[in-house]
Amino acid sequence: MKNIAIVLGSFHKAYVGRMLEEAQKTAAELGANIVEEVWVPGSVEKPLALKRLLLRKDIDGAVALGIIERGSTKHGFVMGQAVMDAVIALSLETMKPIGMGILGPEIDPDQIEERLLPYARAAVEAAVNMIE
Repeated sequence: MKNIAIVLGSFHKAYVGRMLEEAQKTAAELGANIVEEVWVPGSVEKPLALKRLLLRKDIDGAVALGIIERGSTKHGFVMGQAVMDAVIALSLETMKPIGMGILGPEIDPDQIEERLLPYARAAVEAAVNMIE
């Protein structure tokens, strides 16, 4: 069985909770086991949580779920780039896949609803399919 972990941002907890439900459903459909679910304050904290999980021998891959919404400054865009770079580097460092289910950066509030479930599903599918 393929064992995955999920790291979730709590800044948009109601939305991300729905993403988690879809991720759980998708993992079950694919025969993957969710070993651990970890909530962190936001996207900046995801790389550290992911690394802690991916260093465990019982975890084959991970999924990152969350939202980086458009703000009045470029903070979200810059943060999104930094998080994406860190997550990719972490995947390469550990040689374990990380499915990216972070909406944004700079997603508009009216775009969130339609993307929640598809992004969560795609992130789990990507992680599970990349586990060797």
